[in-house]
Amino acid sequence: MELDGQVLRMSGVTVRRGDAVLLRDVEWTVEDDERWVVIGPNGAGKTTLLSVAAAQTAPSAGTAHVLGERLDEADTQELRSMVGFSSAAVANRVPDSAVVRDLVISASYGLLGRFGEEYQTPDHSRARALLNRWGAAPLAERRFGTLSEGERKRVLIARALMADPELLLLDEPAAGLDLGGREDLLRRLAVLADDIDAPTPVIVSHHVEEIPPGFTHGLLMRGGAVVAAGPLEQVMTGEALGETFGLTLKVDRHGDRWSARAV
Repeated sequence: MELDGQVLRMSGVTVRRGDAVLLRDVEWTVEDDERWVVIGPNGAGKTTLLSVAAAQTAPSAGTAHVLGERLDEADTQELRSMVGFSSAAVANRVPDSAVVRDLVISASYGLLGRFGEEYQTPDHSRARALLNRWGAAPLAERRFGTLSEGERKRVLIARALMADPELLLLDEPAAGLDLGGREDLLRRLAVLADDIDAPTPVIVSHHVEEIPPGFTHGLLMRGGAVVAAGPLEQVMTGEALGETFGLTLKVDRHGDRWSARAV
């Protein structure tokens, strides 16, 4: 369904809420063989950007194509089924009583938890495999409300992949994790990035240290606008990141990982 290999294309996308402008004239194209990270401070518009990409928010101006479909002309319900999406907003809607295994399977039915459906053996097998892939297999019979922040992140990524999406959007997947949890998650995301059969991933973060190995492109945002976009080697500079965060920064690369500190 992609248009010439493009999974996302935004042209002049602006999103307003009352007098507030959450996104301003965003130009952004994501090809199916690219792996993107969106970086910026709080209030930069990152979550709103992902909401447009997930076909959950319509632009107030400009045009957005998701998987080749123009949002204002598409069947957004069908389109959302082809996009895997994990965010704090999704986590907040999950009932505490939801069993992890059922929560993951229910993504195939467009639901958040089980509501009397009868799941088939292939559903259980795929959910089990995804939970195992993200280090969450022991959590399958647990209630969502009993999970730690890190455990919830893993479960929701597995859920986002359940319906075999073409596009995977992860909003701050490493937020709230301790060092061990973060590094384990980044390792698993690096494996995903290296998988040619995986959905095209886009992750949001505040920190350049959370860019997984294998990710190829970066979008820097501030105040709802794009500061820079392109291959990581071009946008991960002290100048561009300094403008993004309003600081004088020194940026270093250590193999396939990045770091930044104030000067």
